[in-house]
Amino acid sequence: MAMLESEKQLRKDERERTLAEKVPGLKMSGLSLQDLQTLCKELHQKIDVVDEDRYDIAAKVTKNDREIQDLSQKIFELKGKMKRPALRRVRVSADAMLGALLGCKVKESVDFKANLKTVKKEEEKKEEVTDWRKNVDAMSGMEGRKKLFDAGQ
Repeated sequence: MAMLESEKQLRKDERERTLAEKVPGLKMSGLSLQDLQTLCKELHQKIDVVDEDRYDIAAKVTKNDREIQDLSQKIFELKGKMKRPALRRVRVSADAMLGALLGCKVKESVDFKANLKTVKKEEEKKEEVTDWRKNVDAMSGMEGRKKLFDAGQ
């Protein structure tokens, strides 16, 4: 416990010392209005410089994070342990899908039936229906059986 308390005290002293080095105390007592205004302008300039540095560092950090992710992705691809992301169902209208396929927005709805080829159906040859009584007379006897036999071959 004593060691932990001493470490906390050392950290606190070190922090106060670095702050005293970096940020000197403000002496505002006895300053005129003009002096206070110049002091404020100087402080604003210092704040701007610090903000620029902070922004630059944040940009470097995000760039490095992206680079690390890209490299780790390449490592996974090389190892062959690529995880497939969960796919989500997306509802897309016909016009939006055409726009995605054609590369531009479709202003008018496309009539799909107009672009289809027309196919003429061949009419099946129908046998003419004749009077069955005439057919019975023609097929009667040995002549009719011979016709049926010849038709089968």
